[in-house]
Amino acid sequence: MKRILAIITILAGAMGAQAQGTVVNKYFNQLADNDQFTKVSISSKMFSLFTELEAGSEAEEEFLKAISKLKGLKVIASDSIGNAARMYDQALKDVDAAGYDELMSVQDAEENMKFSIKESGGKIEELLMVVGGKKRFVLLSLYGEIDLKNISKIARSMNVGGLDNLSKLNEGH
Repeated sequence: MKRILAIITILAGAMGAQAQGTVVNKYFNQLADNDQFTKVSISSKMFSLFTELEAGSEAEEEFLKAISKLKGLKVIASDSIGNAARMYDQALKDVDAAGYDELMSVQDAEENMKFSIKESGGKIEELLMVVGGKKRFVLLSLYGEIDLKNISKIARSMNVGGLDNLSKLNEGH
């Protein structure tokens, strides 16, 4: 009986790890051949290469510590699509259906933005950001073990479109 429980636990953990980024993966698959979208995927290997660097300052050391627990980053973005608002609404439905918890939303005349998280055991496993405007759509998934205090440090240090919006989490959280 203990062996069966151990196997079920291992399988559930593997399935949970595989489920990371499922909403963003859906969009990656749907938009794979669409040249109107920029698609960025950074693997855990890339984050591990960063952690091998020697920190030259306390700020660099904090950045390396923050990214050491990340497993990946995926971004889908476009600044020139006519159905951005419709895509934003659909992405929000997909996020809600996948069981993410809303962290924060920002609305203004230009665009809407929503941050959501998926937690397990009191730790954030994935941070999802959805942005929609008149012609702009961004879907970003940052996954691994995430510390919200370090999000803006990561955002400032990595020059990936959409990450600059993550600093708003610290403003509103």
